[in-house]
Amino acid sequence: MSEETLTVVVQRRQEQGNGVLVLDLASADGRALPPFEAGAHVDVHLADGLVRQYSLAGSPAERGTYRLGILRDPASRGGSEAAHAQLHEGTTLRIGLPRNHFPLAMDARHTVLLGGGIGVTPMIAMAWALFGAGKDFELHYCGRSRGATAFIDELAASPFADRVHLHFDDEAPEQRLDLATVLGGPKAGTHVYTCGPSGFMEWVIGEAKRLGVPEAQIHKEYFQATTDTAGAAFEVVAKKSGKTVQVADGQSIVDALATVGIKVTVSCEQGVCGTCLCTVLEGEPDHRDVFLTDDEKADNDQILLCCSRARSHKLVLDI
Repeated sequence: MSEETLTVVVQRRQEQGNGVLVLDLASADGRALPPFEAGAHVDVHLADGLVRQYSLAGSPAERGTYRLGILRDPASRGGSEAAHAQLHEGTTLRIGLPRNHFPLAMDARHTVLLGGGIGVTPMIAMAWALFGAGKDFELHYCGRSRGATAFIDELAASPFADRVHLHFDDEAPEQRLDLATVLGGPKAGTHVYTCGPSGFMEWVIGEAKRLGVPEAQIHKEYFQATTDTAGAAFEVVAKKSGKTVQVADGQSIVDALATVGIKVTVSCEQGVCGTCLCTVLEGEPDHRDVFLTDDEKADNDQILLCCSRARSHKLVLDI
């Protein structure tokens, strides 16, 4: 489960808002970077083996740099603190190739982008892509306060500034996000995209459904989730490796496999990113991730090894 990486250099570093590190990364050899689609992210390899995912926030048409926004979160598992401490202008680092688990439906008649806090980063790339394609869209960006919010200057200077709507918790009530107005009586073919804190996203998703947006047209990407690996012990058979292991109560499948010498590449370790996705050959998973759709979970042929467990006494995995 290894991945190809790129060597890049921090071309520009900025501190914006309240604890947001904005980085422009360029190829270390001066060549154009691989293309990416709006909604894509890259794995950033930090010191001590930390790997964290960050959405690409620049225009997909820009091949010279990748733009990231990284919020310093004292409650995180160390990735954001390491990025803020280690990544300075001129620093060389490794990143994974862009991957997209949050694709944009370019055939939508109208697109509503809803970003909360640092969750705006993939929305910015989406706005650039939609604008470049001449599509109908609007971007709503919610933050606690204007002074604590990153990217607002560049959004104000963008060619789609008239499509951008800012909403702050500490400003006048009339400028706050009113989903009933934004989504009420949606046009046929409207697609809604949201990313941000879990509470914000659940509110957006719930209101969108209530207001009649079809579930298939509501798209989401979590950057943080609560995981629970408690449950009855079960057996995992790694068919390709020819090994069997017991997964104990409170133990992840990843950790159990490591005890028999099977290393699984992980990133978020919260069932968000899909890095540890594995094919299930036999048995019934107990899905505890937010990455797979409800339909994909119902198929029971895939599992996120970092957080999910088993409903059956045994899982046979293609690993």
